[in-house]
Amino acid sequence: MSEVDSRASVPKFNRWWVVAGALIIQVSLGAVYIWSVFQTPLKSAFGWTETQVTLPAQIVLAVFALAVIYGGRIQDRLGPRIVATAGGLILGIGLLLASFTNRVGDRFALGWLLLTYAVLGGAGIGAAYVCPIATCVKWFPDKRGLITGLAVAGFGAGAFFFAPLARGLIGGTPYNLFNADLFPLPELGVFRTFLALGVIFLVAVVAGAQLLRNPPPGYVPAGWTASAAVAGGGAPKTDVGPRDMLRTPVFWLLWVTYFIGCASGLMVIMKASPIWQSFRIGAMTPPVSAEDFKAVVTAGAMAVSILAVFNSAGRILWGKISDMVGRTPTLVAIFFLCAAAMLALDWMRSYPLYLLGVCVIGLCFGGFLAMYPAVTADFFGTKHIGVNYGWMFSAYGVGGLAGPWLAARLMRVVAQVPYVSKAGLTAADATFAVGDYRPAFLTAGIACAVAGALVLAVRKPPPPTRA
Repeated sequence: MSEVDSRASVPKFNRWWVVAGALIIQVSLGAVYIWSVFQTPLKSAFGWTETQVTLPAQIVLAVFALAVIYGGRIQDRLGPRIVATAGGLILGIGLLLASFTNRVGDRFALGWLLLTYAVLGGAGIGAAYVCPIATCVKWFPDKRGLITGLAVAGFGAGAFFFAPLARGLIGGTPYNLFNADLFPLPELGVFRTFLALGVIFLVAVVAGAQLLRNPPPGYVPAGWTASAAVAGGGAPKTDVGPRDMLRTPVFWLLWVTYFIGCASGLMVIMKASPIWQSFRIGAMTPPVSAEDFKAVVTAGAMAVSILAVFNSAGRILWGKISDMVGRTPTLVAIFFLCAAAMLALDWMRSYPLYLLGVCVIGLCFGGFLAMYPAVTADFFGTKHIGVNYGWMFSAYGVGGLAGPWLAARLMRVVAQVPYVSKAGLTAADATFAVGDYRPAFLTAGIACAVAGALVLAVRKPPPPTRA
């Protein structure tokens, strides 16, 4: 049976090509989650504090979310291919310019990195990110939860592939997955690694963008009607414009819960490597040898990669579950599971237990990113989904500012552990600040439990007087 309903007199087009393009784009954009791999080298290069080295991660997420609003509005008018292509170009240029951070002088280095990596990079990510989601939602009204999960799954998986690549390029170590050295990598250092990633992301995002296209007007999948909508919510009777959507209390209730989920998840995801380093190095007898320090850093990068797999899997898993049992019970389950993991994380100090904790958090965070595009379409329709989800996604941006900031702000330095930075040295030449993240974990756990309770109060808004 044709992918396009007979009521749409257009050439046949297999809608799964759109999903393929979405995955190519999102895997590249998802490398935003590897920032924790860059933190220790940048602190070593410039002597930045924890708060300073966290700032680019906060700003890139905030600009990313803001760009989704404008990217969504423009792609609703111009189509996804043009906007996603522009996003790929902007992202690539931002990272290429970030590679010059070490040449602008220590005084201006942080500002330059914020301008290039965070502002330009975030703008490119946001513009490209919204296009696959908005396009896939329009092509798959019959599988909305699953497809929004697939459309953003690559974003979660990006760190799995690129965290070991970035770590290997920075230090000249082999590309390592699951403690297996797969192939050698050249030592580029932290700044030329920005350059290499910029080229990769530019090419990949622009290529994936060429597979995106909107369905014809009035398109529905063959054999499916709106009355056959599944438990997840189905098609609303009215397409609600952004102005009317922003006037509904239910939008703001959903926004607050999305913010809590994003802030809590990003608090751990953007700090996964340094949190493990604090757990492990804090338990070692100083001075820590170069070999032991390298092993801890490698394990931290591996945690980022494994977390990314669960982040990605959560987007597909929870999206599919929500299609079967409904969005509300699925969201409630995700929030309470995330709360439990956050509250237990500080006790999970062996590496297997730490992986379990952060992977559960990644699984839940992936669920948030899959659920809220589907919820936005369920409640407010697909006609304005690009800009509507852009406004909903602003919760991610605010959460991206708040989560990593809270992790750094609430973290207390409890020890300065000397370590040997390079093999061959006979004495410690650097110190590692061991942090206590318990206040951050407690704050996030309680907030997730509150969000789970708030979701129970969500009801669909009545149709507006105008769309």
